[in-house]
Amino acid sequence: MGAPSRHEASVAVRPAAVTARGWGWRHAGRAKPAVRGLNLEIRPGERVLLLGPSGAGKSTLLHALAGVLGDINDDGGDASESDETGSLLVDGAVPREQRGRAGLMQQDPETQVVLSRVGDDVAFGAENLAVPRDAIWARVHEALDDVGLSHLPLDHPTSALSGGQKQRLALAGILAMRPGLILLDEPTANLDPAGVLEVRDAVGRCVDKTGATLVVVEHRVSVWKDLVDRIVVLQPGSATDDAVLLDGPPDQVLADARTMLAAAGVWVPGYVPETRARSANPAAGSGGLLLAAEHLAVSRERPRRSGFRKIPPVPVQRDVSAQVRAGQALAITGPNGAGKSTFALTVAGLLEPVAGKVSATLDLSRGAGIDPFKWKAEELIERIGTVFQEPEHQFVTGKVLDELLFGPRHLGHGEERVDELLERLRLTHLVDANPYTLSGGEKRRLSVATVLAAHPQVLVLDEPTFGQDANTWAELASFLSELLDAGTAVVSVTHDAEFTAALGGTELRMAAAEPVAP
Repeated sequence: MGAPSRHEASVAVRPAAVTARGWGWRHAGRAKPAVRGLNLEIRPGERVLLLGPSGAGKSTLLHALAGVLGDINDDGGDASESDETGSLLVDGAVPREQRGRAGLMQQDPETQVVLSRVGDDVAFGAENLAVPRDAIWARVHEALDDVGLSHLPLDHPTSALSGGQKQRLALAGILAMRPGLILLDEPTANLDPAGVLEVRDAVGRCVDKTGATLVVVEHRVSVWKDLVDRIVVLQPGSATDDAVLLDGPPDQVLADARTMLAAAGVWVPGYVPETRARSANPAAGSGGLLLAAEHLAVSRERPRRSGFRKIPPVPVQRDVSAQVRAGQALAITGPNGAGKSTFALTVAGLLEPVAGKVSATLDLSRGAGIDPFKWKAEELIERIGTVFQEPEHQFVTGKVLDELLFGPRHLGHGEERVDELLERLRLTHLVDANPYTLSGGEKRRLSVATVLAAHPQVLVLDEPTFGQDANTWAELASFLSELLDAGTAVVSVTHDAEFTAALGGTELRMAAAEPVAP
């Protein structure tokens, strides 16, 4: 890695200006624009919180400002059929000509880690901007210090970081580039409460120090409102020729338009939308045992071989037990890195237990008492439906409607639920769209819908509410409550306390994982 230098002095960056004049963007293959008629001025050094319902084009705008919108579609295809109207400028120039002037941090911490060592990962962006080598390592040290990761050695493995640490690492990589415009796309959506504060506070320190312009997209206002000096609320591009619904100082916007914001699906402070209440006497929710996990040790690693010996992986969690019952919800909670998703995937039959056992019981006939990991794929899909944390991992077709029909057709089930799912999860207008071109919230709703379409008896959801505005959150929670009343079991990995409360049931809280010798 070479001997790093600290000789480059810390300097403030030149903050960027943003100007939009009637700007709009329609993705290739989409009938309606993601953004239309955007008129917006962001002065150098301003801090803006960008709000709006899911599908209002917030992520599209951030990608455009970063100069990465318009070359290729998310699925790798040619985007020449995309349509841009009006103008969008960073410091008076088209963003594509200003690449490196803006740094974009996205929702998922896992997708932003490029290299295997902390120092190399932070240096990556600056290296691509051809910053001199000695200057790069001075910036790496400074950026790690700014985000609170300076205690880590430069060769610390990025795979050993928690979700909050990975988001701060991504921020450090952006800061090492010295951008004048910092763009954050729901940077805390997948983090536990401690991780949320870690990332927000790191962002605050960085913009205080550098003076960079900040634009952050986040559904929940309370986390960011005291850090920004302006709130801009967007509305869907298909609804109006004016993309900006509201624009002003945070306290004024929240005071003057709280009811309007809540109706638009914005998570204003102190607001929790109403959801359908669970039935007191669900017809099919007998509480019969469907799955039992007994003294589980779990890991995503595979066993290794040393000669003739089989060496089991080091578990991320040990001795965890839980029961999944018909018509009841089980919430798996705890800090990032605790092994929640790994445990859920093991219970769902997608990972083999390191120790202990998972067994299917009662109503799951034709395999009762057997670990679901040993079932055939078609047996597993019709019994246990799993929604992964990364929605893209589930998509197998090129159209939203085909995605929803895929499971029922292959299992020989009826397709009667598809239209209901499209309407309830607000996907009807997207039936012909490519799943990979949807917004983050739309992708999540589609991934949930594709699993529900197969009528599983057990539903396992990994962070089902991330990226959702308040209205779609309420619709999803209400729909799941109906499924619970009908006898479906719902297992959810979540940091969302309101969602856990809405579904009721039991909570399995996992402690932070500690390295344990095998």
